[in-house]
Amino acid sequence: MAQQVQGKTAIVTGSGSGINLEFARLLLQHGANVLFADLALRPEAEELVSQYQSTPNKAVFQKTDVTSWPDLDAMFEVAQKHFGSIDIVCPGAGIFEPHWSNFWYPPGTAKSKDDPASGRYKTLDINLTHPIRVTQLAISHFLAAEPPSSAENPKSIVHIASIAGQGVSLAFPLYYATKHAVQALVRSMADLEHLHGIRVTGLMPGVVRTPLWTDHPEKMKMVKEEADTWVTPEEVAQIMLSCIKDNEISNIIEGSVGAKGLVETERIKIRGGACLEVLAGVVRDVPLFNNPGPHAAGTKGASVTDGEKVYEEILGELKPGWGKP
Repeated sequence: MAQQVQGKTAIVTGSGSGINLEFARLLLQHGANVLFADLALRPEAEELVSQYQSTPNKAVFQKTDVTSWPDLDAMFEVAQKHFGSIDIVCPGAGIFEPHWSNFWYPPGTAKSKDDPASGRYKTLDINLTHPIRVTQLAISHFLAAEPPSSAENPKSIVHIASIAGQGVSLAFPLYYATKHAVQALVRSMADLEHLHGIRVTGLMPGVVRTPLWTDHPEKMKMVKEEADTWVTPEEVAQIMLSCIKDNEISNIIEGSVGAKGLVETERIKIRGGACLEVLAGVVRDVPLFNNPGPHAAGTKGASVTDGEKVYEEILGELKPGWGKP
């Protein structure tokens, strides 16, 4: 159920930077309209939106707080008003359990910005509640379209999970929990493809060089540049695009997307409910059961050398009085 991209309209949350910016760029290059939904745009995103304001397919920025359900409603309304239809949705915005919304810095303590009176964690609101709500809104719009979504009028929802959805971490338990949940959400939506022509897929990237890492010294101290391998945002965005426009892709074992050339060893079927792991030069269809995990083949881009540093910091926090305001 591959979907043509040319002339279609996409909504991409978190498109002000990183993976989602590169995905939006690819969509525009392939002739789609794109609504950029984010709190703000980094300079490179502003430049891209400006570049496509006077072309046949257009880019529009809608300031969006993905924790606000009215803002999520508004981004669909703006996309419908500007472009007349919505065909592709990516609830891509996410955070990597910053200190201000972190299991180990509970609400009410010095580093946390989570309000104890609210009963909410921002990490969960952004990484889990937002993709769930956007998926509901997208399905609602797709079924109400004229004509409604079907095999002849296919629609797509592309989620970004993480290889964290295949593992556990004492240091970042909220982040890992949300990525397990997003994976489960994607797999639960598998039947929508044959029932209503709505393909829901998920990407499970490794360690990607984006502001999620590079803007946060508390995360970058885990990385040893001379030893660790980054996955590039462009690699992930290419596979996201394939989840929309292709029915199968090559498994890549050498080089990187758009670089040294690709060695094809197998064909991976793109289907509703698929969760595709993207590491440095490698794509894998992650099974629901009997999954060997991202480290099974010794692939690059799945780990950081100095992750133990954060683990030791957490152990240092756990002393009498932990968690009290």
